[in-house]
Amino acid sequence: MRKLLVPVILIAFLVTGNSSLAQSFFTANEYGIAVGASQYFGDLNENYGFKTVNMAYGIYGRRRMNSYIALKLSGNYTQVGYDDKFNTIPYKVSRNLNFKSKVIEASFQAEFNFFRFITGDRSFRFTPYLTGGIGAFYYNPYTTYNGYTYDLRPLGTEGQNTGQYDSRKYTSIAVCFPIGAGIKYWLAPGVNLSFEIVDRLTTTDYLDDVSQTYVGADKFPRSTALNPAKSLQDRSIEISGNPELGRVGKQRGNSSSSDQYLMAMFSISFNFTTYKCPAFMSRDLIKTY
Repeated sequence: MRKLLVPVILIAFLVTGNSSLAQSFFTANEYGIAVGASQYFGDLNENYGFKTVNMAYGIYGRRRMNSYIALKLSGNYTQVGYDDKFNTIPYKVSRNLNFKSKVIEASFQAEFNFFRFITGDRSFRFTPYLTGGIGAFYYNPYTTYNGYTYDLRPLGTEGQNTGQYDSRKYTSIAVCFPIGAGIKYWLAPGVNLSFEIVDRLTTTDYLDDVSQTYVGADKFPRSTALNPAKSLQDRSIEISGNPELGRVGKQRGNSSSSDQYLMAMFSISFNFTTYKCPAFMSRDLIKTY
């Protein structure tokens, strides 16, 4: 929880402590919807495979500060997951772990256009852009075992509930840092299309419930239908029948880097506030703001 305090306080300060930025936040002049796809990268997918692409959806409000810079507040939903059966390294295949998780995200991003972009002005109709920001997301990794679905965090598959590995405990909310690029194009005055690819660097290595080492089957109570933690902490036995892989201290994940998820989204947005330039200017320069 302490890891979340600094980013959360920073967001609160930026939004409420800066009156002009706060006004921009809550007076968005452009609203849109987005649809696309997502992919998780982490301990089960270290080679950046795209075997488990899922649909992603979003809504957002955008405030254009000028023709080069815009601020965007968005909410997104997707599902992520992976399975060791998609790996090519024999050890990872025999590890036999898998997970899925719904992800609900809120984020604040700044967009930096390469060219001037003014919807309604034919001279400034298109631009690539860079984007970056900060956000928070909810996640809850789960898996299926013997036909039943189990949330993994409460089970403490890496010893979190044994009293010996408290540092491995994690919450269902983490911070993310979106960073990516996109393209904007206005289709009609006040109607904008965009496509962006944005990776989310996160502050958790437990999006997939996998991070560090096995703690040994003897640390868990006998596996039951209500508490299958002993069975789920080392699933290699389901393939080989040999518990050797899950011995104490054996690497279960890679704690040197945190997990990530990427979203590629198409969006359409609409401007609702417009004004016309002075009469002496060309009608082609009527702009939407």
